[in-house]
Amino acid sequence: MVPCGGLDRRHRLGGRLRRLQKKETQSYTAHRAALGQRTFKTGQSRWYVGYKKHTLRLWWREHPESVLLVPLVTWVTPANFFDGALLAPSLRYCQQRWQWWPKIVVADMSYLGAELKALCRTRWNVAVVTRLRSDMKLVDPYVAWNRVQCHQGQALRWLEYAPREGQHWFGVAEPAQCCSRCWEASVCPRQFAFAASQHETLFGLLPLASLPAQRLIEQVRPWIEAAQSYEKNQLGLNAAFLNSLQLAWCLGLFADAGVLLRVHALLHKSTARPPLHELAPHQSQFNFDAMDRQKL
Repeated sequence: MVPCGGLDRRHRLGGRLRRLQKKETQSYTAHRAALGQRTFKTGQSRWYVGYKKHTLRLWWREHPESVLLVPLVTWVTPANFFDGALLAPSLRYCQQRWQWWPKIVVADMSYLGAELKALCRTRWNVAVVTRLRSDMKLVDPYVAWNRVQCHQGQALRWLEYAPREGQHWFGVAEPAQCCSRCWEASVCPRQFAFAASQHETLFGLLPLASLPAQRLIEQVRPWIEAAQSYEKNQLGLNAAFLNSLQLAWCLGLFADAGVLLRVHALLHKSTARPPLHELAPHQSQFNFDAMDRQKL
């Protein structure tokens, strides 16, 4: 007689040994499955075998209860497929399907490549905003990823982008503390131009030193993990194991349909109170001033 706990441990151990053997031999039973790398977490393997879902999402509009990210284009590929290679086909699909495509794409570090950003900038006039990798070198006039200044140390602010010349214009940021004692103040134009192609991440179509880019990185960029967590955890993609790329594609479509239904429900949510609203429990407001007045 074998205890149930021992049987479960043997089953889990056998499954783990089979997965490790597949990772070493690269021979998988799933059609076109591949070895992929995921974000490292404590107690979790850096590698997994299977497929990967890539989705280009559109921020629909501001909503008080939830962030509305609508899936535009979805790809399901083997796990080792490079994420950045799917951005240009996604924009091309939007152009062919709707004669429209997003003008700003906020992405993670997988889309950091300069060639990809240059292609999106020159062909579709799309700004791909990503963080700067820690080991990347800065170029003038950047002194930090979010700060620019002239060669005399005066802070600059982004003014505008000139599309015909392909240049960004920066001006002196107020208050101009260094300009009053600068020996070049009499000949300084107080405005400086830099080519967008000088650095695709720092400049591009939307420089990182600009306020819009900083707000996109700090406030919009975290939505990517929230959207992926909703699909993986609440819709169950993280717990599914499929032995077919076609089945994985169908499950990805079902997940997008669930997200669209959720967005539709949030946009058409009734504002009318239910009949038993007054009888429902509510959190007390701790309005001590009102309580004192009632006692008096």
